[in-house]
Amino acid sequence: MLKLIASDIDGTLLPYGATAMSPELPGIIRRLRNAGVMFCPASGRQYHSVRTLFQPEIADQICFLCENGAVVFGPGPEENPPVLSKTPMPREEALALIREALALPGYDAFISGQFVGYICSHDPVLIRELDEVLDIRFQYVERPEDIPEDILELSVFCPNGPDRAIEALGPKRGQLKMAVSGPKWLDFNVADKGVGLRGLCEKLGVDLADAAVFGDNWNDVSMLEIAGHPYLMETADPALRARFPQQCASVIEVLKRILSQLEGG
Repeated sequence: MLKLIASDIDGTLLPYGATAMSPELPGIIRRLRNAGVMFCPASGRQYHSVRTLFQPEIADQICFLCENGAVVFGPGPEENPPVLSKTPMPREEALALIREALALPGYDAFISGQFVGYICSHDPVLIRELDEVLDIRFQYVERPEDIPEDILELSVFCPNGPDRAIEALGPKRGQLKMAVSGPKWLDFNVADKGVGLRGLCEKLGVDLADAAVFGDNWNDVSMLEIAGHPYLMETADPALRARFPQQCASVIEVLKRILSQLEGG
């Protein structure tokens, strides 16, 4: 029986470049909760950026899988949400990879902490992406070594696509996981969305077989592989479409069908 629905944001619930969710979504999530199904955005974004998309109607009532699974929050107020799991990167390994990323011509780095991110560049293209497109909280540090907290994720900003960054940084990532998370982003992490989803299900007492997930990109594979009901967006890479045959054009329409079944409509 379905107990949890987790959905990627960019390219899945939210078209790339869009800044607002469908006005239908809050009502659908409330009805799902009334039917005993928890909803959880599952994103590479930070907590503030994801939560803002669900304000003010339902943000206190849902879980948040953030930073590609490196930190998962339970329902609660924005100022002090319960942390259900947290998986930081080994600091020295992370710092070495950040330095490599910053040395790549034409690329930049965004480094994630628990509630805020850090940049070492004043590049206006990066700042516009973080501020206007993703609504991310960030601070400037002169050196990555100056970051005062655990490093949860490195996101390499690739304005012209991630291919060259994959070629340059892939062999140097060591034990860190690497995944394309959008047209302009390449993420490095210890956790992944599968780790985050597994931890969330354990905390909620939900069997993975009773979880549905939606995704569109390679950073969604780890949760698509372990959920009982995986849905891939029709716009995904052909290689992903070959792996996950259950596909959809709209998360909202699938949620409506699920609700119809749950409510006996």
